Amino acid sequence: MRENKSAPDLGSAPVGKLVAKLAVPAVVAQIINLLYNLVDRMYVGSIQDIGTDALAGLGVAFPITLIVSAFSNLVGMGGAPLAGIFMGEGRRDSAEKVFNTGAVLLVLFGAVLTAITLSAGDPLLRLFGAPDSSFQYASEYLFVYGTGTLFVMLSLGLNPFITAQGYSFTSMATVAIGAVLNIALDPLFIFVFGMGVRGAALATVLSQAVSAVWVTSFFFRKKSLFRFRRKLLLPDRKLAARMLLLGLSPFIMSATESAIQIVFNVNLKMYSGGNSDYTAALTIMLSAVQMICLPLNGLGTGVQPLVSYNYGSGNSARIRQTIKIVAVIALCGSTSVWLVSLLAPQVYGWMFSASDSVMRLVVRYTPFFMMGTVMFFAQMTLQNVFVALGQAKISIFLACLRKVILLIPLCFLLPLAFGVSGVYYSEGIADAVAGVITAVTFFTMVPRILRKRERQLSVQRTQSAGAAEADSVPPRA
Repeated sequence: MRENKSAPDLGSAPVGKLVAKLAVPAVVAQIINLLYNLVDRMYVGSIQDIGTDALAGLGVAFPITLIVSAFSNLVGMGGAPLAGIFMGEGRRDSAEKVFNTGAVLLVLFGAVLTAITLSAGDPLLRLFGAPDSSFQYASEYLFVYGTGTLFVMLSLGLNPFITAQGYSFTSMATVAIGAVLNIALDPLFIFVFGMGVRGAALATVLSQAVSAVWVTSFFFRKKSLFRFRRKLLLPDRKLAARMLLLGLSPFIMSATESAIQIVFNVNLKMYSGGNSDYTAALTIMLSAVQMICLPLNGLGTGVQPLVSYNYGSGNSARIRQTIKIVAVIALCGSTSVWLVSLLAPQVYGWMFSASDSVMRLVVRYTPFFMMGTVMFFAQMTLQNVFVALGQAKISIFLACLRKVILLIPLCFLLPLAFGVSGVYYSEGIADAVAGVITAVTFFTMVPRILRKRERQLSVQRTQSAGAAEADSVPPRA
């Protein structure tokens, strides 16, 4: 993909055009990433004789792969907005120091997670509620996937630093290259070579490896503002702490997504008597949730460079204009998927070649499971604006709200009254409540945050002007 030699001017170019230039590639990248996640399940679900058990196995292994993504978000989604704010303040050296610190952290986290996945994968799968009939497939997938953990960390963790510079199409290409390759390799390894679930995992690992090489090579190009520099590779503790604190919100969102899927699997195993049909149906419904979560998240993260840069430079008007555009787009998107989920839930079953018994569960429970997705415009998109504004504490609270504070307790409590149905009811209730709270918090707090920033910069400019005037007065003889 060809791109302009210079990145877009985040401080003065028309906001509408910038939103399109930054957000559209980010949304497309997340849709491609969605395909990345769904293709394995589609192909695996269609394997003759073992499709349902194999799909359930991937559903149990998926929370562990989410934890890997969570650590890449901790670094990438925390470091990139911080680098963007520094660039808006004109502190390019600090921005580049953030990038190099992040790169080192990604490698360290990748090494540790690889060791854990390969050495403790099976005990974790047992602990996370793998049904006996699907344990073998979960184990096979996770072991092969674990060998490529470092590739996942680099491709996902470094890509936000490309987006932060305004090179959104290059960032999209990072995801597209891996996804297209994965889609091509999946049927080859699964069916032609007869590798089954192992083939699905191997296709993912090879695809992520190519993406990692692509994204890493970008930072050796002349147009990149960030470069790997030996003198900066020793992590700066203060910057690392700020980066990880800011990245804690997207980390929690990914990690708690993993935690809740574990809670789902454990409760389903308990209340369904170990029937893998319920786990397979859950895997399909969670995939449906991703169909709206990932594009909306892409919209929010796509405009982060625009918000962060203008927050750093103190241009609140451009931030307000960006928020208006993004909020309307996100609301339209979340409402569309919500309506499909309520009126035609069987669509999701057809996508994953669901058996008759699994299809009945999907049709019965999806409207309840997805009833809160209309509020994802706030929970998935607008929440990312808090990260872009450097508001770590608010972001962390909202990230914990949906899963930790609401969903996990509901997932344990509701089955006591409604049996296995309560597991599915808990998602919809938590999503609706968390979305309303997030929307109210956002539209209440953001104006205050912008006014506070304006006052801070006004004081700084006054002090700078006073210091300059004092320096210009000649000394008395």
